[in-house]
Amino acid sequence: MQKFFVEESQIENKQVRIEGEDIKHIRNVLRLLEGERIQVCNLDTGENYLCQICKISQEEVVCNLLEKIESKAEPSVYIHLFQGLPKADKMELILQKCTEIGAQEFTPVSFKRCIVKLEKKEEIKKIDRWQKIVISAAKQSKRDRIPKVNLVKDLKEVCNLLSEYDIVLVAYEEERINFLKKELRKIENPKENLKIAVVIGPEGGLEKQEVEELEKMGAKVVTLGNRILRTETAPIVITSNIIYELENEIWGN
Repeated sequence: MQKFFVEESQIENKQVRIEGEDIKHIRNVLRLLEGERIQVCNLDTGENYLCQICKISQEEVVCNLLEKIESKAEPSVYIHLFQGLPKADKMELILQKCTEIGAQEFTPVSFKRCIVKLEKKEEIKKIDRWQKIVISAAKQSKRDRIPKVNLVKDLKEVCNLLSEYDIVLVAYEEERINFLKKELRKIENPKENLKIAVVIGPEGGLEKQEVEELEKMGAKVVTLGNRILRTETAPIVITSNIIYELENEIWGN
């Protein structure tokens, strides 16, 4: 069943109005008809509904709310990925896959070894495209929230944000002893909505001075194993492992 996101203002009198680009998707791509059912998620509350399409026009798609659907699509761990700007379209892959896995927020970071340097005008276009990729991935994986893609930040700006997190993990290829699993298992009785910041370097990795700056802010430096991972592979691996290790602990499964 297809899933669509709406805001609270689009729900009224047991009906929901779907607007914007989703209209074309419903009419021209999915070719849904009046009477067919879809799932709708309220972005403001995270509540999901089973709906039946009652009207399709060029301006809107109107659906009747049939019943509320119980959903556990959102992970119990809040993961914010601070990703060093990679080359080409690697960022798109990172955003898509980490959204599917369960990351909640993304911030591209300009580290010293980043080859990509975005001008302000180009950055706005990139962020807009990246946010659309996240929205598409959130729909496909039936998330209950759409992760946010922030503007590009530098190391100093990132360091100023780290105090907001319960734990900060930095994946560093020069680390040999402190494995990710070891660091995660130090977390006793993890609480729901535990906030974890994850820092990943670009191609070429992080410079030692950058790692030291992050450590000063309380970050834990970890290794992801005995093999060197690409910058687009590392965030997928670490996000998957965090959720695997901590989500069942929090939900008690």
